[in-house]
Amino acid sequence: MAAIFISRVLGQLRDTAIAAWFGQNAYTDVYRAAFSIPDLLFFLIAGGALSSSFVPVFTEYLTRGQEEEAWKVFSVVATFMTLVVTCFVLIGEVFARQLVPLIAPGFQPWQLDMTAALTRIVLPAQICFFLGGLIMATLYVRGHFLVPALGPIIYNLGIIAGGWLLGGHLGVAGLSWGALAGAIAGNLLLQMAFLRRVGVRYRFSLHLKHPGVVRVGKLVLPVILGLSLPQVFVLINRAFASLLPPGAVSALDNANKQMQAPLGIFAQAISIAVFPTLSAQAARGDMEAFRRTLLQGLRALWFLTVPISVLMMVLSTDIVSILLQYKKFTPYDTRITAEALVFYCIGLFAFSSQAILNRAFYAVQDTVTPVVIGTLTTLVFVPLNWWLMGPLAHKGLALAGSIAAILHVLWMLYALRRKVQIPVGQLWLPLARLVLASVFGGVVGYGVRVLLVAWLHGWGLHPKLISLLAIVLVTATGGGVYLLIARLLRAQEMGDALRALRRRSG
Repeated sequence: MAAIFISRVLGQLRDTAIAAWFGQNAYTDVYRAAFSIPDLLFFLIAGGALSSSFVPVFTEYLTRGQEEEAWKVFSVVATFMTLVVTCFVLIGEVFARQLVPLIAPGFQPWQLDMTAALTRIVLPAQICFFLGGLIMATLYVRGHFLVPALGPIIYNLGIIAGGWLLGGHLGVAGLSWGALAGAIAGNLLLQMAFLRRVGVRYRFSLHLKHPGVVRVGKLVLPVILGLSLPQVFVLINRAFASLLPPGAVSALDNANKQMQAPLGIFAQAISIAVFPTLSAQAARGDMEAFRRTLLQGLRALWFLTVPISVLMMVLSTDIVSILLQYKKFTPYDTRITAEALVFYCIGLFAFSSQAILNRAFYAVQDTVTPVVIGTLTTLVFVPLNWWLMGPLAHKGLALAGSIAAILHVLWMLYALRRKVQIPVGQLWLPLARLVLASVFGGVVGYGVRVLLVAWLHGWGLHPKLISLLAIVLVTATGGGVYLLIARLLRAQEMGDALRALRRRSG
């Protein structure tokens, strides 16, 4: 979690630098859109097939003491899928200009040309993400979490360095070259170097009939679709945003990244740590422990993300101002980004839950149900974007994402209740307590902010300092009220946190 936190800090420094250097306009819209096709390739292959169809099979071989067979599966998957990803990258390089209008239909011709050029720069990084993702999944299973978490840190440093060193001459293209360099160094070379130390047994192999590889193959397509569909929401949002005035694509991307910060720190860390445990419990047939682990993971996640989402809504303008409003990033840019952030935060607890729920299905090797649910959610999400974009513009697109995320999580929970008898009813009362406590904290925090801003403006302080003080004091007071109300309501998660602190201090 600490390494992921550092990565998120660097990611924010990256976004702050981009905002200061380039602002929020048609050029930054092009830069964001240039990642749509590479991101789709990552979500379809690196994000799905590697960490979620491979891990249960690899874990099962290790659990049974068949380590040699586990490494054979690793070798075949690495060899075959590297060839597949390389072919997709080459296709993207050749047909980038023809593909770009599909993901940015509202762009002007010059924007489409520039987006295609930047897409060609970024696409080869997906090979690094693929191999790095496979290695990271293997390291997770072997109980190594730090080195995989360092990959994104180096990736973000690459983008910052690219903008700093090349931005003056190449514009936003410098950022793209930095992204490619960071992917090579952090996601591939670093992971390969560490994997050698833990005894990797890779041999070039295309033995696709190996029983373990066949099982991965049967899991892979549904897993790809199931994991990628929630991520495709971002790409669909981006496509609709291209129909709005210049800067809308960047505003939604910036707001989404602010919302993703707590999601990445808490949801990513918890889901990564929980997944091998869920897989091992499912492999042993210990479903009681499986259910207990899943419920504890969800409740812990909601205990953290529900109050954070409310406080981020209260402080949205201050957060965006502090993090992004420098040099070329204007107060108008801050306003529209903060508006989008408010509507994204409505679904923050649901966005954070998707990673754990998807992995719960994959741990029991059910890859069909997430696809069905994800497809149904997408069928609702696309018209929802169109319907809400009319009256609410960029705010409607963010709201569509939150509604779809909540709907997706509800379907997933009730599907798990039927699949493995997860007692879903035990979640609603704890969630209601957390929401009630968060609302109290948010109301108090809002009142503190209004009074504080009115008082400090009379002192002639710099707006950034006022925003910073508002963030600190509102978080302290609103967070304190949340914890107090949660304890008065006897929220189980509050007791768990206090016991954990006592164990640490003891």
